[in-house]
Amino acid sequence: MKTHYYLSWFNDFFPEKLVKLLHEDITDRKSLVMISAQPSGYKDEQVNMDDVFERTWFNQANIIFEEYHFIDHRMQKEDAQRSIQNASVIFLCGGDPVLQNDFLAEYELSDVIMNSNAVIMGASAGALNMAAKWLSSKNAGHKVEKSTIYDGIGFDQFAYESHARLDYDALVQGYLFPLSEEIDVYAAEQESAIRVKDGKIEIMGPVYLISHSKIQKLVETL
Repeated sequence: MKTHYYLSWFNDFFPEKLVKLLHEDITDRKSLVMISAQPSGYKDEQVNMDDVFERTWFNQANIIFEEYHFIDHRMQKEDAQRSIQNASVIFLCGGDPVLQNDFLAEYELSDVIMNSNAVIMGASAGALNMAAKWLSSKNAGHKVEKSTIYDGIGFDQFAYESHARLDYDALVQGYLFPLSEEIDVYAAEQESAIRVKDGKIEIMGPVYLISHSKIQKLVETL
C-alpha cells in the first residue's frame, strides 16, 4: 500500500482534515526523515531539526516520531541512504527545487526513496520533485533565464506545480500548456494537498488539472 502526499504550502499548520488523514496513514512513527531543498544552506556543523519549519507542522498535528533525521550536505551519502531505508515517513522539504533535484542525484537518493515502503510527502519544491516532471519557469517564481522541464522521482505519472504565491490568473497565462500536451499537470494553490493512495488521486483545497492546454478546477474529495 503506497501513500504519497503532494503539499503546496501551509503558512501556519496542517488543516484539520489533513491531520485526520495523516493520523490514519502514518501508523509507524519510528523515524521521520526530511530532505533539504537547500542542502548547502546551513552554516553550523550540527544538523538541527528544530530549524526545519516543516517539522512544526507534525508537532502541531501531534504526530511525534521516535527519531528525526535531516539530510543535507552535512550528512554523509551512505548515512543519508541508510536513514531513508529505515524511515517511517520521508518528507521532501520546500525551498529551491533545482538544488534539491541536483542533491537527490548527487546522493543517489531517488531509487532509495522509490523503493521505500514509507509514507512519502513533499511540500512545494519537495512535491515538485516527487512528481514525474515539473517546470522551472519565471512564471512560477523561479529565478531562471529560460524555462526548463525537470524529471522528478516519478512516484506518479503526472507533473506538479505548487503555487505558494500564485493563483488561477497565473495559470491562464498558459505557461504550463506546453508541458500539459505531454503529461497531465496538477497545479495547486496555497493551503492544498493531493493524496495518492494505491494509485487513487484525492484532492484537498484549490487544485487545477491542466491537460492538453485546458484548465479544470477539481472538486475536493478529501
